[in-house]
Amino acid sequence: MSLHSTNYYNAFVEVAPDSTVEKGQIPPLKGGKKTAATIQFEMISKKPYHYTSDDVVFQVFAEKNDLTEDEYAEARKHFFSKGQPCLRASPLTKRYGWGVHYNAEGMIAIYGVETEQYHEFLTVPNLKVYRAMRSSK
Repeated sequence: MSLHSTNYYNAFVEVAPDSTVEKGQIPPLKGGKKTAATIQFEMISKKPYHYTSDDVVFQVFAEKNDLTEDEYAEARKHFFSKGQPCLRASPLTKRYGWGVHYNAEGMIAIYGVETEQYHEFLTVPNLKVYRAMRSSK
């Protein structure tokens, strides 16, 4: 079984072109529960360059499906046996004003659209820049 990855290397995902936010926003809970965006934000903001995109995308799936850690290994194989949306489709990049930087090892950190570092990433030679997906067509 081949596995599909959402990881990028030496890359930066800039905020969606149709985003209207002027600075990175902390995603709110919905009905008192964590959303995909809140799970992603908490993981990445608390431990920058600690996780890969695959780690974060899978953790959202695991939490939303109440998996136990004993189930993670097998569930992760099954989860990545099909293509999954990458962080270009994340609410963090589409709605909440966060750019995602992938270092050479594929580890990620987020930067608010208002930060100097965010804008520096857009000009770094040899750093592949991708746009987040639009929220509307």
